[in-house]
Amino acid sequence: MRYDLVVFDFDGTLADSLTWFRTALSDVVEKHGLSPICEERAEALRGMTPKAIMDELQIPAWKLPFIAADVRDRAARNVDQITLFDGIADLLRELSAAKVSIAVVSSNGEDAIRQVMGPDLVALVSHFACGAALFGKAAVFRKVIRKAGSTPERTLCIGDEVRDIDAAREAGCGCGAVTWGFATPEILAASEPDHLYKTPGDIARCIAPTVAATQRA
Repeated sequence: MRYDLVVFDFDGTLADSLTWFRTALSDVVEKHGLSPICEERAEALRGMTPKAIMDELQIPAWKLPFIAADVRDRAARNVDQITLFDGIADLLRELSAAKVSIAVVSSNGEDAIRQVMGPDLVALVSHFACGAALFGKAAVFRKVIRKAGSTPERTLCIGDEVRDIDAAREAGCGCGAVTWGFATPEILAASEPDHLYKTPGDIARCIAPTVAATQRA
């Protein structure tokens, strides 16, 4: 399959936001009246489905937008502590060289994402759709696909969580999952994405194999 458009999640997929978030977790938990999350419990959450995580933390649906907005604001104030994963810059350059359109769909804020990526990589991204609801990505995917002039069949959505896989399927797109983000490789594999990537280089070789081989030679 030749993909014309690749839609990336940001946190946990392009950028290592989780390392920073662990330092802010206790404050977020206290502010929103959640039950304490120790390191062992936080690790266990990585192997759960989205619904199981909500049940475990006893988070009512009405509270999610407020928690997401709080985390988004904190990230904007701490962009200097968030960095791209190794190999992401090369990946984006290889996709662009292969004439593949790139989009970023994230619940994070666009300003923060642009600062983390830097102007050179931002210039490679055709579409940003930021501030998306945690469980509303499918509708955003459809809008981005229309703006990009592509089709769901020729679009690959890549994320690091089960909800990213579910949203891609709901939108009729191909779905890829990366193993270096929030969810464990086991829970991702159980969701049977079309592609399961262990490194950014795997994505490049899957989507733009000729360019990847040339640039890495």
